[in-house]
Amino acid sequence: MPLNFQLSAAEHGSTEFTGWPGPQFANPGGVVHGGYLAVILSSAMSCAVHTTLNEGEGYTTTNFTVNLTRPLKPGPGPVIASGVVVHRGRQGATAEGRIVDDTGKLLAHGTTTCVIFAPRKQD
Repeated sequence: MPLNFQLSAAEHGSTEFTGWPGPQFANPGGVVHGGYLAVILSSAMSCAVHTTLNEGEGYTTTNFTVNLTRPLKPGPGPVIASGVVVHRGRQGATAEGRIVDDTGKLLAHGTTTCVIFAPRKQD
């Protein structure tokens, strides 16, 4: 099942994803499952790190936290997840992110830590 979100903006150190969490993402309580919000938030934060990579570098997320601040009913309005790099070092990076609904209300926020892999030396 497609997760129904896409990259909507990116620049060095930040990204934004737009998602449309329909009824297929509702939990038994009738609200959008926290896992959907975690996926789109993690994507925004880690892709913000991705925008800082030098040629040949790679990265992976080592951990992330998500704080859900209010329930979200499935519906036609989009959610916006934004990620911003807080620190970029040689071997690691941290970023933070937020998800808001189409009225600007905060739905979730979080942080991530990523490890940076140096380019492999060519023989």
